[in-house]
Amino acid sequence: MNIRTLSLGAIISIVGVCVSSCSTPTSQTTGWEYNNPDFGGFEYWGDFYEQETGPGLVFVEGGSFTMGRTEQDVMYDWNNVPRNVTVSSFYMDETEVRNVDYREYLYWISRVFIDYPEVYRKALPDTLVWRRKLAYNEPLVEYYFRHPAYSEYPVVGVNWRQAVDFTQWRTDRVNEIILIDKGILLPDPNQMGDQNFNTEAYLAHQYEGAVGEEIPDLDPNKDFRKVRMEDGILLPKYRLPTEAEWEYAALALIGTSVDERVYQRRIYPWTGDGIRNPNQGQKGMIVANNVRGLGDMMGVAGALNDNADITAPVHAYWPNDYGLYCMAGNVNEWVLDVYRALSHADVDEFRPFRGNVFKTLVRDEEGNVAEKDSLGRLRYREVKDEEVIDRFNYSTSDNINYLDGDFESSLDYSNEDASRESGSKRMYNSGRDRNDGTMTSLVTDHSRVYKGGSWRDRTYWMGAGTRRFLDEEDSRDDLGFRCAMIRVGDSRGH
Repeated sequence: MNIRTLSLGAIISIVGVCVSSCSTPTSQTTGWEYNNPDFGGFEYWGDFYEQETGPGLVFVEGGSFTMGRTEQDVMYDWNNVPRNVTVSSFYMDETEVRNVDYREYLYWISRVFIDYPEVYRKALPDTLVWRRKLAYNEPLVEYYFRHPAYSEYPVVGVNWRQAVDFTQWRTDRVNEIILIDKGILLPDPNQMGDQNFNTEAYLAHQYEGAVGEEIPDLDPNKDFRKVRMEDGILLPKYRLPTEAEWEYAALALIGTSVDERVYQRRIYPWTGDGIRNPNQGQKGMIVANNVRGLGDMMGVAGALNDNADITAPVHAYWPNDYGLYCMAGNVNEWVLDVYRALSHADVDEFRPFRGNVFKTLVRDEEGNVAEKDSLGRLRYREVKDEEVIDRFNYSTSDNINYLDGDFESSLDYSNEDASRESGSKRMYNSGRDRNDGTMTSLVTDHSRVYKGGSWRDRTYWMGAGTRRFLDEEDSRDDLGFRCAMIRVGDSRGH
């Protein structure tokens, strides 16, 4: 039997597209039939696609909310002035990334990049973050990350760059297992070096792998094809949440609203202004892991109320109304944004974010995507402001300093300074050497926001509107992360 007569059913079976009827859809623009090789073979499956929820994720329905301070600004930073913004629906990890998750990541890169040991070394968390000059924390240096007793605890000692690398690795592993489950690829535990599955490289036809059941191509000039983005079976990228997304998810105002009326602005991920559970059966129990009073880390022997001297297992305590655990306390969490004290004054009111660095794929002289790098990833480059960009090279420039720290600042710059470099670069140095004589602020282009409060923090820092920053290459014993993913299509989810 001719394979063309089986192609429609085969593709539906392999790709998993949901079609409500057997009739062939027709273009409303040209009148030509879709999914028919006799009419050119353009594939379109109608409005039947529904994004699957990726492993570990929880759906967060978007909406408008008041982002920023909900209580007194005791630090007098004035860095979170309330403003109304809108956040699109998205997905977020139910819990913080655990030690066992990060150990799986390290195991994979040590196995695949055996010829590049520096990749593994670069990814290692800094276990020395536990050290204190006047505290006996050496057992935590040795055991917290590796010992199985701490497997379900949040990973710490991971800097912002390492967290971003983890999200990229997770994207590829999730999409690879999707293709394996559908039989399109076969399991390949022997991947090495640049021959590892990378989602972007696969879509650019720069990864072959162990091929399973090939997808018949409806193009009359071809027999088979790879999965395409248009098939909708590969998930969007895992990433860190933006600050607005994180704060919106933490507040979970879906639990304090009736229709479009939000009847209470929350301070924390739960209703109320305290940290004890008001519900019958759990009344008086601590709802988050933090420091109480003048140094109470865990309660009194025989009544260890929060039951955590340091971090706690990621499913400890109660989830908020989105089903997210430990959005306050336990560990602070990295978000995607570059820190600026006045971001509230100039970021967009729709999906606000500061930190865009637009890049474009490296291409050869003929316009084809260049060969992937030694780690199997496609190569990108940042585009200079003066460079002409065509519609095939999406990009432009670094917008981290957009409308922020210019010559209207309180610093008095001379005309000579102005001709040499922009005010924002003078005010927010792009380097990290604090001793080179050029630093005018502790805030740099590498300062990243973290939020949520931790086991080391007093209650104030558990407010969703509070914000702090740290250099993206620094790490702490009370700072971890969780991942997010965009929601495509219908904002209401399933």
